[in-house]
Amino acid sequence: MNESLQEVRVGEKPGNDVIRRVLTRWDLILFGLVMLSPTAVYPVYGIIQTVSHGQAALSYIAAMVAMLFTAASYGKMATVYPSAGSTYTYVQQSFTPHVGFLAGWAMILDYFLIPLVSIIYAALTAARLIPSVPYFVWVIVFTIGITAVNVRGIRMLAQANTVMMAMMSICAVVFIALAIHYVKLHYGTGALISSIGIFPPHQFSLRPVMLGASIAALSYIGFDAISTLAEDTVNPEKDIAFATVLTCIIQTVICVITVYFAALAWNNFHSFPLVDTAILDIGHRIGGPTMFLILTIVLLVAGISSALTGQAGSSRLLFAMGRDGVIPRALFGHLHPKYGTPTRAIYIMSVATLIGALTMNFTIAVELLNFGAFVGFILVNLSVIQHFFIAGKQRSGTAVIHNLIFPLAGAIFCIYIWLSLSEHAKVVGFIWLAIGGLYLAFHTRGFTRQPSQWSGEEPK
Repeated sequence: MNESLQEVRVGEKPGNDVIRRVLTRWDLILFGLVMLSPTAVYPVYGIIQTVSHGQAALSYIAAMVAMLFTAASYGKMATVYPSAGSTYTYVQQSFTPHVGFLAGWAMILDYFLIPLVSIIYAALTAARLIPSVPYFVWVIVFTIGITAVNVRGIRMLAQANTVMMAMMSICAVVFIALAIHYVKLHYGTGALISSIGIFPPHQFSLRPVMLGASIAALSYIGFDAISTLAEDTVNPEKDIAFATVLTCIIQTVICVITVYFAALAWNNFHSFPLVDTAILDIGHRIGGPTMFLILTIVLLVAGISSALTGQAGSSRLLFAMGRDGVIPRALFGHLHPKYGTPTRAIYIMSVATLIGALTMNFTIAVELLNFGAFVGFILVNLSVIQHFFIAGKQRSGTAVIHNLIFPLAGAIFCIYIWLSLSEHAKVVGFIWLAIGGLYLAFHTRGFTRQPSQWSGEEPK
């Protein structure tokens, strides 16, 4: 293995449990933006605009403020624990290995569902474009494709991300440009600056804005996957925090601009033919059948790219837990000697994704997605308070703001969203946590011993 800084961090011994460090700060930002997708607002725009009473732009701003608290928490924890385990490692080190395991178990559900939901959506879209090819064929093709890219290494994934990010960005720019042209053509240049794009005249209301924000938060799900690449990153202590926060800010700018001009182009949210596909109707209005087709294709690309990055994040979480020995090390703690990737974890995730995509209902998968994510978000925010404010006693000056107020605000907002999930999602989610608890009890002989921990040397 090449022992330069680009592949092995100074002070680390290259071996079977060290991932090659090749990613830069900008690779991480690109990874995060692809994970979130510049087109993330498209599938949920109609829903957010409706529940927020035409205040989608304000909902995204509110969601950004709340998610930035959580993003900042991930960044702070990454500076002290630059590990592929991300949420699992932060909670394990801040609280106890038992709690850390349950956090990781909850995030396994989240990371399993991100590529699963993406594969299902991509396969459904492709089957609509080419009806002669059955849905299950697309599921198999897409699953094999993303697995092949991830097995080859994170550098290949970064290169694939560049291409897909370019496609999605071009579509986002074209959509905004067409919306601006449509508004100028039908309402005049002066209409481009209007409160209608922010809220209907004399109808501002905070409650609908916050309801919309709880849905807008979906456009940020997955930003935490940046922290799972800490061991792939050349300078994780500085770059993880920077990339995580900047990714959320850039995502907000893209979403706010998109929903603002979409609202101007279709200024009566009560008249959407179908709320779930409102963005496609707006696309047809501003760009005709061609834009309608482009949006459909780009949403397909977005699904594939999200599946790619989702599988990369999930495999690294499983690798970290396997390396620690809290799940079978032979299966999950293995790295490919040539590519330096957790290939066995990738293969296991691809098989699980394939089975899930062929058997699980899309709506159920989407409902479950937030459960694991927000369990992790809540615990990471609390980890900052525990590590820095309580255990570290960093409470002087502005430290109380960064180490208590900000993470507490992030935890409260995440709890609010978590409690608003459907009953079905909460029931299935708690069953998943119960299974993890039973496994942990068996593994630790009734919680009488600690789960295995990795100390930087060979796992014991």
